[in-house]
Amino acid sequence: MTSLLVSLLTDQALLTIVVVIAVVLVVGTTGLVVARRRRAELPAEAAKPAVEAAAEDAAEAAEPKVGEDAEEPRDTPTRTLEDTELPEPAATATIEKPESAQGRLVRLRARLARSQGSLGKGLLALLSRDKLDEEAWEDIETTLITADVGVAPTQELVEKLRTRMRVEGVGAAQAREILREELIDLVDPSLDRSLKASRKDGQPAVVLMVGVNGTGKTTTVGRLARVLIAEDKKVVLGAADTFRAAAADQLQTWGERVGARTVRGPEGGDPASVAFDSVKEGIAEDADVVLVDTAGRLHTKTGLMDELGKVKRVIEKAAEVDEVLLVIDATTGQNGLTQARVFAEVINVTGLVLTKLDGTAKGGIVIAVQRELGVPVKLVGLGEGPDDLAPFEPEQFVDALLD
Repeated sequence: MTSLLVSLLTDQALLTIVVVIAVVLVVGTTGLVVARRRRAELPAEAAKPAVEAAAEDAAEAAEPKVGEDAEEPRDTPTRTLEDTELPEPAATATIEKPESAQGRLVRLRARLARSQGSLGKGLLALLSRDKLDEEAWEDIETTLITADVGVAPTQELVEKLRTRMRVEGVGAAQAREILREELIDLVDPSLDRSLKASRKDGQPAVVLMVGVNGTGKTTTVGRLARVLIAEDKKVVLGAADTFRAAAADQLQTWGERVGARTVRGPEGGDPASVAFDSVKEGIAEDADVVLVDTAGRLHTKTGLMDELGKVKRVIEKAAEVDEVLLVIDATTGQNGLTQARVFAEVINVTGLVLTKLDGTAKGGIVIAVQRELGVPVKLVGLGEGPDDLAPFEPEQFVDALLD
């Protein structure tokens, strides 16, 4: 009897222990579920460490926010196309009307006189001396060479002046006229300075602009486009300078201002291909002239100079190149003369463009470069304005020097 009682008590104890364990497990599981639900319902920041949450709060506070009143309610009815007020189309860019050629010449002559007048005044002062001894003639030579006229042209001019002054025995007023005549003769008005920029044989004229870096080729192309459009010519621009990132954009801006179409290619692309496409586009559009801008290249870089010859040869598969204009910075003096010599050896230069002639009293480079190449200066740049490009006129140039 006693052993039966002990057995029953033991079974009851085990049952109690099992029940207690089961209750504990149920309660624990329920607690975990509840905890998980509570964590899921809390904002994401509440589940993060305090330091991390504080850092994010600070970052959010630093960012600009849109006020709740600026948010469109979700229940706003969708508007149809008829109900929507569309923006007005952008106004077409105003095409600028360039200044007439005659107006530019008058204005630029005055500017040239102000910047280059010291050369003429210096020569006139020396020639007007009561006695022209050897020292005076040496001073005249120095003045001319300093103005980048060049040694050979200077010696030729001085010799002619000495002969005429000695034979004719003239005074100050006559000295000025003699100097004017000899300077005009030295600039050589007999050279053909006309710009071949008109259609022929049913095709547009093609003008290729070349030169070293920084001489102002792209700007000159844009200004020349303005001059030609002012003469009622249809112009197509070719952005064959594919190596300078902003060159094509700059040229296109010039074109948009005067109503000229710009043909361009990918940055770093083949410049000969872009030049060829520009000419083909000019032919298709019945343009009067195609102006092709090329990348600046140092005259000492043989590979780049050879590439320039390739550009010209590729263009000639579509049309004849009527003009190759070499752009020279007048402020570079005799270095510009060296550049011109090398370019002329690589490509057949037909004309010269002197830029920045208003910023230096060394206008004698006009005489020196013409004498060196036998190629005329056809255009001159005299300022930073869009219309500061004009045809070169020998008589007006000399008169400006002596004004």
